Amino acid sequence: MQFLRFEKVKDGKYLKNYEITYQNKAGKEKIYEIVSRRELKSIEDVGGAPSGVSIIATMDDKLLLLHEFRMGVNQRIYNLCAGMLEEGESVTDCIVRELYEETGLRVKHIKKILPPSYAAVAISDTTTYIALVEAEGELADHSSDNEQIDAAFYSKEEVSRLLETEPFSSRAQLAAYFFTQN
Repeated sequence: MQFLRFEKVKDGKYLKNYEITYQNKAGKEKIYEIVSRRELKSIEDVGGAPSGVSIIATMDDKLLLLHEFRMGVNQRIYNLCAGMLEEGESVTDCIVRELYEETGLRVKHIKKILPPSYAAVAISDTTTYIALVEAEGELADHSSDNEQIDAAFYSKEEVSRLLETEPFSSRAQLAAYFFTQN
C-alpha cells in the first residue's frame, strides 16, 4: 500500500473524520475513512498517543460490569468502566477518576496495566490502556447527566448467564468470558 494523501474532512466536538487516499496492491487509487479523538496532522500521526482506559475491576470474587445505554448502538449493553485521559492526566489518575465517576468505587490495588491496544481498528486509531484493578467501597453514580449507567458486581455464574443472553461490548465480553474461566 502506498499512501498518497491525508486530509481532515470533518471536525466534530469529540471525533475528527479523515480520508486516507492510497494506492492498493493492484495499483488502484482508493479512499479509506477513519475517525480519531485526536487532531492528526499527517499520516504519521495515525495510531499515536493513547486516549483512554478500560478497567476490569473485581471485588470479593465478583466482576464489575456496567449496564449502560450506548447511543452508537441505540441500546443498553454490558460494558467495562472506561473513559478518556484528560489533558496532562496520568494513566493511574485516569483509572482512579473514571472508576469513581462511573461507580463511586475506589481503587484498592492496581494489579496490572496492559500496554495500549486499539479499540476499533477498522475505523479508528483510538488506543486505550486496559487496567486490571481490585476495587473497594460502595457503588454510587457520579456520572454526568449525559450517561445512563447502572454498575453492579456479578458472580461467575451470573456472568455466564449474561454472556448467553445479553449484548456486550467486545472488550467486556472477553473480560467476562475469561473471568468465568478463572
